[in-house]
Amino acid sequence: MSIIDKSQLLGFRNQTRTFSKGLNGSLNEFSNESRVGKVTIFLSHKHNERTELDAAIQFLKRMNVNVYVDWLDGDMPKNTSGKTASRIKSKIKENRKFIFLATEGAINSKWCNWELGIRDTHKYINHIALMPVKEDYKGYTGNEYLQIYPTIEFIRRFTVQRKIGGYFDEGYYVVSPIEIGEARSYTKLDNWLSN
Repeated sequence: MSIIDKSQLLGFRNQTRTFSKGLNGSLNEFSNESRVGKVTIFLSHKHNERTELDAAIQFLKRMNVNVYVDWLDGDMPKNTSGKTASRIKSKIKENRKFIFLATEGAINSKWCNWELGIRDTHKYINHIALMPVKEDYKGYTGNEYLQIYPTIEFIRRFTVQRKIGGYFDEGYYVVSPIEIGEARSYTKLDNWLSN
């Protein structure tokens, strides 16, 4: 699994966010944006990792998508309960794409893994992607089940050869999981989001 360096992700936040607003102001501004005509994404994340969340939202907003964040939903119950789970479940089904912001905290979260499992039962591989983020480039252990999902990866120029010859352009791609005997497929992230 390719891992997006945390500083790389935070770079998107720093490029696009208005610093006169605090982190909560930035997230609230995002929640009030127009949703008309945009592909919808359920962004699964660890709630106490708001800096990473803000950076991921800024990264995705560059592709003109609508990102759903559960705790910014005004109809979400104030206290966690069965109603919370029901609302999250319906929102996972309602949104076209599902991106799991796979930080170490999110991977260890019962809620995030539950959300991934819910999505998996409905639309599996064509509409799910992991966005692995880590402080360093060491791999994850103990969570090998994540290897069955596509990942969002940054591909550098001249590093991945195409089946038909030549190399992939530099940029972000959704990369299929490794299957025995099969080559991985690479879809530009903006194309994946629009399908």
